[in-house]
Amino acid sequence: MTREELTAARDAAVQTMTNTPQGKPITRVVVGLATCGIAAGATPVLAAFQEAIAAAGLDSVKALQTGCIGMCQFEPLAEITVPGQEKVTYVNMTPDKAREVVQKHLVGGSVIEEYTVGAVA
Repeated sequence: MTREELTAARDAAVQTMTNTPQGKPITRVVVGLATCGIAAGATPVLAAFQEAIAAAGLDSVKALQTGCIGMCQFEPLAEITVPGQEKVTYVNMTPDKAREVVQKHLVGGSVIEEYTVGAVA
């Protein structure tokens, strides 16, 4: 590939990861699924986020997995990044908390402070 082709491929990938096909910015929900997260129950937390996001019809929100977020003692962790806002890190997540976060934070726009790293650290 030429340099121009690589640049075009990179730009297309960034566009896909950051915007919907309609050009709307994507909100990202990232759940840590490294060994410590999996052991603490992060897999059903990610599934709950994905199901609740789909049920709410949030087309511009993606729930994804990542590796280690770096705070094992607070697993399962979920980081929410809304474009133009500060990232919010939720700790000690459960599937029920994930569904509540979707309704109150992603749909309603209100951070659930008592579930955040700032409330426990």
